[in-house]
Amino acid sequence: MPSTLDSSLPLPAGAVLPDYGDGGLYGFARGLRNWLHDRKAGWPAAEVAPGARALVVLLVIDGLGERFLDTVGRGSALHAARSASLSSVCPSTTASAITTLATGVAPVEHGLNGWFIHDRRFGGVIAPLPLIRRSGEPLEAFRLLPRLFPVAPMYRHACRPVTLVSPAHIAFSRFSLHHGRGAHIEAYEGLDDCVAAIIDMADALAHSGGLIHAYYPVFDLLSHEHGCRSPEAIACFTRVDAAFALLQRALAGRGVRLLVTADHGFIDAPPERRIDLAPDGEVAAMFAAPLFGERRLAFCRVRAGAQAEFEAWAAGELRGKGVAVRSEDFLAAGLLGPGQPHPRLAERLGSHALLMEAGWTIVDHVPGEHEHTMIGVHGGLSADEMRVPLIVART
Repeated sequence: MPSTLDSSLPLPAGAVLPDYGDGGLYGFARGLRNWLHDRKAGWPAAEVAPGARALVVLLVIDGLGERFLDTVGRGSALHAARSASLSSVCPSTTASAITTLATGVAPVEHGLNGWFIHDRRFGGVIAPLPLIRRSGEPLEAFRLLPRLFPVAPMYRHACRPVTLVSPAHIAFSRFSLHHGRGAHIEAYEGLDDCVAAIIDMADALAHSGGLIHAYYPVFDLLSHEHGCRSPEAIACFTRVDAAFALLQRALAGRGVRLLVTADHGFIDAPPERRIDLAPDGEVAAMFAAPLFGERRLAFCRVRAGAQAEFEAWAAGELRGKGVAVRSEDFLAAGLLGPGQPHPRLAERLGSHALLMEAGWTIVDHVPGEHEHTMIGVHGGLSADEMRVPLIVART
């Protein structure tokens, strides 16, 4: 069911709540997991009937928002095949949404509530996908992966074959190998190679059926660097749309279900709408750790005794720019979805959540960290970030 929201919780203007029922990525992923593990099950989102043998190609375009598709992408092959609208999870970011798509559980359960999370066992604020600390050092620890990612991937013990088509530079990363257990991993170099790999894997699974899950990250990278409606992002979308049309033609007559969706959308944030917390400033002095989460939805751990001072600062300095809520209220509102809370979730939520208004971001600084200047951003609750398309094409 959709999130149950405490009506007293303040939110940014125009906030779109995550749907943890059939209208969101969580329900989509739950349906996929059920289909992979039950031979008698169907998958309504992919128009697969109960018990039917089917081959499904799922292409995830990182960062492709519904509003972009409805405006810039109008008239494209992808737009013509759009079937439905889905909500992302919260936060609307790759670490949270891709992990839901790989496990079938909500962020409350898998515990990745942003690109950065706080986990004292591994040195404080860390990035769980590349497995580094915010300061840049690689993460190494005894049984690091099962301790950091206790939820089983959906491909393990699946009764249908699964192939993951992934960019070569991340296909065999520790995160990918851990969450890809039970699947065959096929690495690719570039979009043309991705399309060729999907077609080859469709040939290999023609008689058995199963899932081909492909991931394409370049649209996201260009949107971050140049802006989500920049010429570079639009050119990338045009190439992706041509690849989708090519897949439709190449898979024609095979009865393949070709699905396309995304983990989140995008919004641009100009430099003048960035709240930059100085390392030696009054706000940083209130924190017991650097910020974690996302620059559009940040979590902070306020020092004992500084809560009233911090909330007074937020009420004044964030007015019209963002909303500060206590983390226990954020969690109780259901924004992270249903399920058994991750055992480290309280630590990963800190004391307060900072929900930024459209176009606003908040950042701080860590010694040694490689700081990224981003024009396009995501992680927040705006419609541009939260709404993603579901495209379904019968070939």
